[in-house]
Amino acid sequence: MPKLLRHLLKLVGVLAVVAWSLVPIGLIAMSSFKADRDIFSTTGTFSFAPTLANYQALWSRWGDFFFGLWNSFLVTVGATVLAVGVSLLAGFAYSRFASKGLQASAFFLIFIRLIPPIVITLPLFPVVNWLGLNDTHFVLIVLYATFFVSLGTVVMRTFIDQIPRELDEAAMMDGASQFQIIMRVILPMAAQGMLAVSVFVIVYAWNEFLFAFIFTTTKAKTAPLVISEMIGAVEGVEWGVLFAASTVQLVPVLAFVILMQKHLVAGLTAGAVKG
Repeated sequence: MPKLLRHLLKLVGVLAVVAWSLVPIGLIAMSSFKADRDIFSTTGTFSFAPTLANYQALWSRWGDFFFGLWNSFLVTVGATVLAVGVSLLAGFAYSRFASKGLQASAFFLIFIRLIPPIVITLPLFPVVNWLGLNDTHFVLIVLYATFFVSLGTVVMRTFIDQIPRELDEAAMMDGASQFQIIMRVILPMAAQGMLAVSVFVIVYAWNEFLFAFIFTTTKAKTAPLVISEMIGAVEGVEWGVLFAASTVQLVPVLAFVILMQKHLVAGLTAGAVKG
């Protein structure tokens, strides 16, 4: 196959992937600035008079949405801190210590990540209800962090494997404890891996719906849950307001991913090249 044709096919493939990913987002953002009559109009897809009425209606009639955004922020920050911290410690243990038990648990980490969340959600509900943790930020933080600790541990183990063990031994010779080695040697050198894990957790926690739907009602209700309520509103779906809420909910995490994309790529390719 000629070299020019190969490059052309690669370009077409990249453009197709980009279009598949960005076109729906672009249509949602554009629709948030349209009047109701233009949203589903075949002639007004790109030619329309922009309006902020949908955002004004979102602010005036759906105050719960912004409360949900604040809840999403609290839960996402808490889950990220917890998941990254546990993944760092677990990744260090898997990287620096070897035993049959650890090897078996490493397989278990991968296995449980394959289980659909709904399988553990329903049996967990009566336990959470008995503990009085329903409709709290705490239960969502723990669930989100737990769900991503397995992947985070694998990523952190790969990063820590690339840190020479001689640095650990030198620190031990100077009298450092295991915790001091983690904090002063491993953590600074594995910071990129921690950022990669944080990207995964933030994207998941910010957009997660199932756990929030089952374990919250009012106090800890997140933004995706409020958006689902907009779809099921008794008076009918206000599509413009719905698209405005979706855009507002999308912008922070999209901006974060764009800013952190190099760390995300590093997390996906960690360990692919040795030496």
